[in-house]
Order: sequence, then C-alpha cells, then structure tokens
Amino acid sequence: MTQTETDAVVRFWQRLGLPGLVDVHTHFMPERVLAKVWDYFDAVGPLTGMEWPITYRHEEDERVALLRGFGVRAFTSMLYPHKAGMATWLNGWAAEFGARTPDCLHTATLFPEDGVEGYVRQAVEAGARVFKSHLQVGAYDANDALLDPVWGLLADAGVPVVMHCGSGPVPGKHTGPEPVGRLLARHPRLRLVVAHMGMPEYTDFLVLAERYREVRLDTTMAFTDFSERFSPFPVTDRTRLADLGDRILLGTDFPNIPYPYVHQLAALERLELGDDWLRAVCYENGARLFEL
Repeated sequence: MTQTETDAVVRFWQRLGLPGLVDVHTHFMPERVLAKVWDYFDAVGPLTGMEWPITYRHEEDERVALLRGFGVRAFTSMLYPHKAGMATWLNGWAAEFGARTPDCLHTATLFPEDGVEGYVRQAVEAGARVFKSHLQVGAYDANDALLDPVWGLLADAGVPVVMHCGSGPVPGKHTGPEPVGRLLARHPRLRLVVAHMGMPEYTDFLVLAERYREVRLDTTMAFTDFSERFSPFPVTDRTRLADLGDRILLGTDFPNIPYPYVHQLAALERLELGDDWLRAVCYENGARLFEL
C-alpha cells in the first residue's frame, strides 16, 4: 500500500463531503485462523481456476492502521466457525479485539450447535453489534431448528447479521436465495445483510430486499473488475440498486482482496448512480444502522 492509494481513498470520501467511510465487511480474527484463511485463498486458483493474491497480508496492527489511514470510521471483525465448538472461542477473541479497537464494531458469530442460543444471548448482552453467518464455509442451513430461536433473539434485539448466503465463488449445499427466503418468511424483522450482494444470485436477493424492509446488501467485491469476470452484475438491475439506495452498505472483504481497497470505491462510482447514492452507501446507511 502506498501513500498514493491512501490519498485516493481519502479524496473519494472528501469529494462527497463525508466524514469518512463505514465498512461493514472487514476481517479480523485470531492469527492462526486468519493464516488458514489465507492458505485457502492461496490455493483457490486450483479450486476455481482463479488466482487470488491477498493484497493486505500484513500484521494485525498494520491492517488496523491502514483502515484508519483510509478514513474508515467504523469496520467489523467478520469471523466465522467451520465446525461446532469454535464459535464461543471466536466470540471471546472478537470481544477482546473490539475492546482494544474502539472503531471496530463488536462482532460475533454462531453455528448450529447445542448451546448456540445461550452464547448468542451472552454476546448480545455483552454489546455485540453485528453477527457473521457463513453458510458456505460452515456448510449449514440457516433454517436449522437449532438456529430458529437465535434468529428471533437477534430480530428482537435489532442486531444485524451479515450472512454469506450467495453461491459465489463456489456453491454450497445450503447457499442461494431459496433457504434465505424461507428464513425471512419466519423472521421478517431480522436485520439480514446479504454479503457480496448475494453474488451470483444478485437479482433474487434484490427481490428479497424489496419484499422485506429489514434486508440489506453489502457491496463486498461486487462490481469490481475481478468479480465482473466470473459473476457480472446484471445491467438491468441497476434500477433496483438505485431504488434500494438506503439499504446498500459498503463492504470490501479487506484484507482478503486481490486488488487495492480503492478499486471497490471506484467500482461503485462507475455505476453512475449519483453522489447521493454513493454518500448513502459508503457512510450514511451504515452510520444509521449502527447508530454511529
């Protein structure tokens, strides 16, 4: 990362008259867990036919400093278990990270397992402001009976859940709009943030957002040159993007992105949906959702 890139990011939000950015989809997690995530991305070329270099493969303190230098006023520590027995430990780490990193929204996660309602309630009572659910990595169904009381609890508490539920980059057994539609039919007040704009099922997830007022979508990796190569956003859905401008949130996947941070912002700008839309997406919607 160069000073030139930092300057470009700062110019972006300053031109819009914003105080900075709110990024709802950034990853901080225990060092050994993040190392395994990076190992996965290092091997993703053979898995999907794409190279996926990690642009910001730095120590934790440097990654935090980079986001602050970019002017990111609030970010998250999206972390997630791939099996039972991990979530409580991850939540403990995230609570500690949030306590020493005040501009990081206290993040928590979950998994369909015995005791999940108890530790989710505990995390909410401890001040968790956003949860991460990864249906692809966790290979679980959002409609698992063990999770039903959890979704009700989070809906009642008004705590958003960022859910990787789209089928990109590789479909999972429980990804796609159909299971999410069934979940929302039971819990229409759940503040569900669809990660990656629901890539590649963009249209279906936009339709769900039109149907359910509390559904939002984050921009993570969508519209970028990288994603447009294998999962292009339908031009015909740009009107939907404009109409849902109050419920689209900036997300980037920092640090696990194969291009500079500023490219996500440039990709949003070239949609040509206007400065008001950019202001809402890049700061205002997140600030309102998290009462910043």
